[in-house]
Amino acid sequence: MTSAAVSKPGAKRAARTVSLHWFRKGLRLHDNPALLEACEGATHVYPVFILDPHFAKPDVIGVLRYRFMLQTIKNLDDNLREIGSRLFVVKGQPAEALPRLFREWGVTKLTFESDTEPYAKVRDRHVCELAAEHQVHVQIFPSHTLHDPEAYVARLQGKDVPTVYQSFVKLFASMGPVAPVAPTVDAKRLPSPAPEYLSGRDRKKADQGNGHAGGEKIEEDRTRSDDFSVPGLSGIGYPETDAPTLYPGGERAALARMQEHLANVKYIVTFEKPKTSPNALRPSTTVLSPYLKHGALSSRLFYHSLCSTLAQHKGPHTQPPVSLVGQLLWREFFYLQGHATPNFDKMVGNPICRQIPWGKDAELLGAWEEARTGYPFIDACMTQLREEGWIHHLARHALACFLTRGDLWQSWEEGARVFEKYLLDADWSVNTGNWLWLSASAFFHQYFRVYSPVAFGAKTDKEGEYIRKYLPVLRKMPSKYIYEPWKAPKGVQETAGCVVGRDYPHPVVDHATVSKQLMGKMKAAYDANKEGGAKGEEKSGEKKRPAGEDGKGGKTKKRA
Repeated sequence: MTSAAVSKPGAKRAARTVSLHWFRKGLRLHDNPALLEACEGATHVYPVFILDPHFAKPDVIGVLRYRFMLQTIKNLDDNLREIGSRLFVVKGQPAEALPRLFREWGVTKLTFESDTEPYAKVRDRHVCELAAEHQVHVQIFPSHTLHDPEAYVARLQGKDVPTVYQSFVKLFASMGPVAPVAPTVDAKRLPSPAPEYLSGRDRKKADQGNGHAGGEKIEEDRTRSDDFSVPGLSGIGYPETDAPTLYPGGERAALARMQEHLANVKYIVTFEKPKTSPNALRPSTTVLSPYLKHGALSSRLFYHSLCSTLAQHKGPHTQPPVSLVGQLLWREFFYLQGHATPNFDKMVGNPICRQIPWGKDAELLGAWEEARTGYPFIDACMTQLREEGWIHHLARHALACFLTRGDLWQSWEEGARVFEKYLLDADWSVNTGNWLWLSASAFFHQYFRVYSPVAFGAKTDKEGEYIRKYLPVLRKMPSKYIYEPWKAPKGVQETAGCVVGRDYPHPVVDHATVSKQLMGKMKAAYDANKEGGAKGEEKSGEKKRPAGEDGKGGKTKKRA
């Protein structure tokens, strides 16, 4: 266990410990060492979540993603109330909100889970300085990944962080066992906040959990249980939405979903990510990524649960990079890259990123984001993303390749921002790493392996049922033309009720022509900066490319 402590030099620790645990990610009661530390020796513990205006921007973080987060903290509040506590939700800048709470509650200890994203690093350093000014002891615990990213860096002893997956797997193996799962916080472990912040029912649970037959009698008008409540979307400046909730947020849903998959031992031992379908009408993968991103599910719990299932299975099972354990290692790989690489989410100033002169065409970018490219498979993938907040990793691959080196020649940074907006599992390190990979800007260098926006989807869905679901305008189009409706005779289009150019757009580019042109541009960019950004392409652990990729032979990468 790694922790960091910050306190004002010479400050005396108070005999009475009042802890504030600051939830950011790690939105769970299981495997939460920072929350356990908050409980240690405390008279009162205040679990806090701060709605930072830095993130509450509908044009940056979409309504479905924000709704998922609100659902997750609501479930956290429910779970805390079940054990006699509650979540205190505060709106404002952390640097302004936390000092006010330190003073109001007499806080002596602050705990939180470490965060490796650039904004979080700056924010947390500032908060630690403010805590020291208020004589508040700070303890920070890494529990969002299997190992602390900084521990990987220390293990390398000054060597470069591996940018090849198989090299990273060797580094992971050298780290020793993954830390065991910390005990779940329950009523016996968690001291309640001051009683005036609890409703009568919650106070009774708190008294029972702390071993008291009855608590201090507090008149109802002194109760402040309505303060610090979890707001709705409109309370944050977001529009309300009636979009169906396919993946409800929260620890409860996360654990149920994990257990459902673990119960299917055959699925666990035979899982191969490349063999799952990008256009299945029901997800062919676990869809645990949104829960891992928000920390509603501990990656360590999932890892140890997988290892236990595999150990009890008598027979062969799949291995990284394609197995489920392999997917967790992809996540670790990209988290390490994000932590250790300067300007990881940018082209300029990023030491592992090739400098490629991407175009800037707002119309092409808008057509791609708004599902108006004229390529049904691409538009169906984007429609699913916008309407549901999740798409299969190969659908993400197809969208990313199409926007960048495959067809539109737009910057991967623009694409990453769009995915950040719509994906429920928008994870800064993983999302950035995948865009660097798919644009052939880092990690992967076979830029001539391009996903066909026509053939790739047809490989697993010849009849186009996925397209019919997400693009109803094409529902009656014959299967022969479902991936290329512009090739249908005018009479067929009219009979199908979908005339290209009237009911559905013409293709924004001619893939057959433009993909060859862009291969030439990529070659020129590679030749122009062979030294810059050429470091660490994947040379092992890859699988042959899926059918539907343009080119002959080749390999493709598996997403975390």
